[in-house]
Amino acid sequence: MNFDWLVIRSQGMSFRIDRRVPFMVLCLALAIVVVMVMNLGRGEYPISPGDIVKTLLGLDTGNPDHAFVIYNLRLPRTLVALMVGVALAISGTIFQGLTRNPLADPGIIGINAGASLAAVTVIVLFPAAPIYTLPLSAFAGALLMAILIYSLAWNNGSSPILLILMGVGLSAIASAITSLMITFGQISDVSNALVWLAGSVYGRTNEQVFSLLPWLVIFIPTALTLARHLNALNLGDDVAKSLGSRVEWQRGLLILVAVALAGAGVATAGNIGFVGLIAPHLGRQLVGTTHEGLIPTSALLGGVIVVMADFLGRTLFAPIELPCGVVTAAIGAPYFLYLLIRNRKK
Repeated sequence: MNFDWLVIRSQGMSFRIDRRVPFMVLCLALAIVVVMVMNLGRGEYPISPGDIVKTLLGLDTGNPDHAFVIYNLRLPRTLVALMVGVALAISGTIFQGLTRNPLADPGIIGINAGASLAAVTVIVLFPAAPIYTLPLSAFAGALLMAILIYSLAWNNGSSPILLILMGVGLSAIASAITSLMITFGQISDVSNALVWLAGSVYGRTNEQVFSLLPWLVIFIPTALTLARHLNALNLGDDVAKSLGSRVEWQRGLLILVAVALAGAGVATAGNIGFVGLIAPHLGRQLVGTTHEGLIPTSALLGGVIVVMADFLGRTLFAPIELPCGVVTAAIGAPYFLYLLIRNRKK
């Protein structure tokens, strides 16, 4: 008997997770609570952690301004940061598993570039469009990019290496078109697009929270359900086929889930890079490589990273506020170079 694993069976399905997963998930959930309280309390109007907890629990703190500041100004942006981090981390975990490449990330292989191009098109050309059109357009752009990458990489089957190479090339093209569109746009619309491209949760409201929530409610459970298929695909197509997997069908479904989560995250908070690269790597160090445990662990790590990045962006150079995408890039770019050097012989 192997005591390193927990096997969970439910309604004809079984999940095998590392015994470290429940403890790590609990620790990361507590970490999220801590960084959220830090983020809610910091600003021009500081609020103590005790008053934050009382306000969130509906207890009287003796100061009516606390509820306004927390619920109207700070909680929506913190929730958006958390949800975007979760979405990008799961997307990165799926892409790394599918491509069997530790450098895969929705930003690096072009998915974010496709979503950004579509979203910038809406911001610049259709500034009066309803807010719900932004996540839909970003999803459409990300999906179109994924289809192009998948089609161009097809050679009697989809090659993980070609998927990444095609993604890098198409990402460069999409970024160039995005820059061209910004060049010819109206000044006010271009300013909004540039702020959005930097990756920020500034000014986010409950409207963005509720527009992002359905995407997570639908696609996070789907990702967890497909985790065991991702384990098989991570072993290679031949091994996956020998285990009875319908390789192309399952890979396509997993790509759809990853694209939906990345597109929704980009549409809500802009191009926040490297979260999908860093979170899965940290998750593997904590709970191993089995995706039933890696997906929820990486998701919580992604939430911690983006909320913490928002907190640092607001406090490091106050009153100047850095977009959280700038903070994640400052951390993620050196980490990406480290991974390149470490994996240069593979």
